[in-house]
Amino acid sequence: MNPVAIAEPLRSRWSPSVFDAQHELTDAEITRLLEAAQWAPSSGNRQPWRYVVATRGSAAHRVLVPHLSRGNSGWVPRASVVFLSVVVLGTDGDELKDVLIPAHDVGQASAHLTLQAHAMGLHAHQFGGFDHTAVAAGLGIPDDARVLAGIAVGVRGNPEEVPERDAERDQRARSRRPLAETAYDDRWDHPWPGLAPSGPTTAEQG
Repeated sequence: MNPVAIAEPLRSRWSPSVFDAQHELTDAEITRLLEAAQWAPSSGNRQPWRYVVATRGSAAHRVLVPHLSRGNSGWVPRASVVFLSVVVLGTDGDELKDVLIPAHDVGQASAHLTLQAHAMGLHAHQFGGFDHTAVAAGLGIPDDARVLAGIAVGVRGNPEEVPERDAERDQRARSRRPLAETAYDDRWDHPWPGLAPSGPTTAEQG
């Protein structure tokens, strides 16, 4: 467990690759996750996020699964639900030129969803390895929107039921680069001098 002194559920959140393929989420639980995303910060309250809810075995799930990358095709289908995050750029020319802030806001909404999942005793694993164009076409995503990523949510499963590669991935230590390589002052790549000593940059999985 990572002893870094940040709040829960930030501190113990991690992204497993072994999900219980029998576990199901209720509609109320899925709604609660979406409500967490709903209340994320939003520039100008534009709320550019949309989510396609692909519960295991649903029509949306059947669109996604054939287009998963090889590395994701083993573990993603086992999750209880996959949320596909979509950014809506709008029809205004200026909005279409500026994807950075809308995509940033969608990222915040997705972070809220993943943290809510952890607070509910669930786990979430975000991924980008799938054919975005094919999935967007299969789901009828309009031209003024872009599929960004997937968020697989569920509970942990039995490592003996999954390929060895996915089971081993769950045993890897979490790691992050040191803060001195992340936070700079008035010069790029120059560490912010106010950094206090922090906890380790690796931690065992929970």
